[in-house]
Order: sequence, then structure tokens, then C-alpha cells
Amino acid sequence: MKLSQFKFHLPDELIAERPATSRDECRMMVIDRKTGEISHHIFKEIINYFGDGDMMVFNNTKVFPALLYGNKEKTGARIEVFLLRELNAENKLWDVLVEPARKIRIGNKLYFGNDESMVAEVIDNTTSRGRTLRFLHDGPHDEFKRALYELGNTPLPPYIKRAPDAADAETYQCIFAEEEGAVVSPAAGLHFSRELLTRLQIKGVKKAFVTVHCGLGAFREIDVEDLTKHRMDSEQMKASPELVEQVNSAKDRGKHVCAIGTSVLRAITTADSMGGHMKTYDGWTNKFIFPPYDFGVCTDLVTNFHMPYSTMLMMAAAFGGYDLVMKAYEIAIEEKYRFGCYGDAMLII
Repeated sequence: MKLSQFKFHLPDELIAERPATSRDECRMMVIDRKTGEISHHIFKEIINYFGDGDMMVFNNTKVFPALLYGNKEKTGARIEVFLLRELNAENKLWDVLVEPARKIRIGNKLYFGNDESMVAEVIDNTTSRGRTLRFLHDGPHDEFKRALYELGNTPLPPYIKRAPDAADAETYQCIFAEEEGAVVSPAAGLHFSRELLTRLQIKGVKKAFVTVHCGLGAFREIDVEDLTKHRMDSEQMKASPELVEQVNSAKDRGKHVCAIGTSVLRAITTADSMGGHMKTYDGWTNKFIFPPYDFGVCTDLVTNFHMPYSTMLMMAAAFGGYDLVMKAYEIAIEEKYRFGCYGDAMLII
């Protein structure tokens, strides 16, 4: 497959700037791979497609408030700092992106907060935009993290042009989020309300969790036409023995295993074993999935409507079939479905 095969015109007004009023009442397009039928629903109707003993696998990663705004010493220039991950808790070292990168050098100090009580020093340049910051904080680590996160903002995706607000701290987080470490929310999980999860449980649909700490690699521009030459950024993931037992048991009983989001699909495929089963996995994955691809474990996929050229679109096309998924995207634009993390959903069965 070529990069240019995932080009389509997406009108700006179809990119959702804010979520639906109720998590489970966005629109949902259902694609049947066997018949090629495409139908239109409300998300909470997903319950009609699964029954007793079927399995849904969710990503329980938790997004932390990674976006900070600070000022450079002496000049007072406003600097945007995007926290990527903590490198060393004892020394309070963080891997970050900074904008504008050209203004920041090793040895510069940055001040955060209205009272400039949080100070960081640039100690390394790792990439053209990346830096390593050492935060200068004398208190215990828990106190430092709490103070740092109070200064942070929700890291909305770059295609959302507005600034994050207080509501995003809740709406950009899945209700089952537990394991902190993501800077990108697993968007398919955002559609599940507590009421819908309860109704699924009453019907006998099982739920299980994998952890994938979604990073900015999902938004990194692909700069090669030949997709076999693209290298994905690595993301930390964990498929526990409990998850593996649940999924393998469902497979042995001939039940559905539905991946809630492309991050889950990628993780399960990384932990794929022989005969349509999973194995435990605790590490990093840089698996890049694009058509054609033979999926051994997952029988269904819930995903959102993604941006042109995106790796998430490529994964959806690999699972649903390139021609059928791209046809569905044409219909989605005609029917004015909402795109992006706050947009509508697609169920591929």
C-alpha cells in the first residue's frame, strides 16, 4: 500500500471540536465485512451486536495533563512545554517537546505558574524540538507531581484548534482510565458511559483491559510513500496474564473478541500467539499495521473516524478491508459524521 491511497478531502467543519453531550449518544456507523452492508445507528445500540460471553477489550491508560505554558528566564518569552514521559523520578527528569524550539538552549531556565514557583532547567537537546528538563523542586516526589499536574492542561490533538478548557480534563478521559502514562486518549473508549457498561454487563458481555500508553507517534506525519519503510514510534504496553486468559477462553468458546480502539487492536496483535490466541506481554511495541493484514484474535473493532494519511485509518482499513472502509469514509463525509477523538464511532463486525 502507498501513503497516497489514504488521501481524502476532510472538510474542517467535520472535525469535532467538542464531544457529544452524552458519551454514548454519538452516531455510530456499522460496517459488516461479510455482506458489505453499511448502516447508521446511535452508539449505545452497540449492545445489540454482542451477547453472553462475548468479550470487549479496553485500553485503561490514563492521560496526564501534559501541556504546560512557561516563560523563559530574562526574556520572558512564552514557551509551550509538552511533557512526554518521566525519565527519572529521583532527579525529576522529563523528556519534553518545546515550542518554539529555536529559543531554547541547554542551561536555559523556564518558569511556570503565575507565581513562577515551578522552575525547570534544560539539561539536554535530544532532537530538533525535544529536550530533557530537570525540575528544581525540593519537596517529595508525590508533592512535586501534584504541583506539576496542577499547572498542566489536557493535551488535545493538534487537529483541535481551540485551547483546552476545564471540561476536557473529564471528557478527554475514559471513565475506566486507571494506569497513568498516555498523552493521547484512546478515543474509541470515550463513547462508553457507566450506564452502557452496566447494560453490557447485565447482558453477559465480558470486559477486559490492556494498557497501552498512547504517545504522539499517532500524529507524526508519515514522510514516505512506500508504507513498508515507515517506522512507528514505540509505545509502552502490558497484556496481563488475566487478560490473556479471558481472551483465549472467549476464543476457545467461539465468542466475539472486540477491540475497543486501534491502540487495543495494535496491542493484541503485538501479543498474538499461535492459533488465534494471545500471550502475555510487558514491554514496548512499534508494530505498524496497514492493509492487507490477517488478524488472528480480534473479531470486531470499534474505532473513530480518523484524519487523512493517519496510521489509525490504515489500521481500520486493514481490519475492515481497504475498499470497504474507504467507501465508508466517503459516506461518512456525505452524511456529515464527526471526525477525530471527539467525533463519531465506527463498528466493524
